[in-house]
Amino acid sequence: MTENKGIVKNFIGEWPQAPAWDGQRSRSYPTTTEYAEVTENWLIGKAEKAENFALRYYRVEMNGFTRKEYHPYDHGIVILHGQGEVLIGGEKQPFSQGDLIYIPPDVEHQLVNTGDRAMGFLCIIPAKRQKHGETVWADEKIKFEDK
Repeated sequence: MTENKGIVKNFIGEWPQAPAWDGQRSRSYPTTTEYAEVTENWLIGKAEKAENFALRYYRVEMNGFTRKEYHPYDHGIVILHGQGEVLIGGEKQPFSQGDLIYIPPDVEHQLVNTGDRAMGFLCIIPAKRQKHGETVWADEKIKFEDK
């Protein structure tokens, strides 16, 4: 196994409304009744050989929202810009820039942009998870868009 010496991903976006980092891997969610106008950017994960966590940046456009879902792992969220409302286990709570959100395992959650511009947040999850009885990387089967 090769030694993991760490990396730096330089900020290449525009602060605060259009954050971007070199080497990010992106995909857009299709607009459906479940979620709308969301871009997911993987910043740290399998490609960086992160063994314990994955770091993603989500951009949610005006009137957009993430999937309403739950998972057997917890999430840590940092709101970088914008404002909205988070559903955690049936309860809605407002949030804005700088706020932190913790979502426990197996609790239904969804983030909704209620502001008049894009909303963005960092989301930290485990790097690996159990799926169908085996351990897999969180970003192993994702098809990213060429940027």
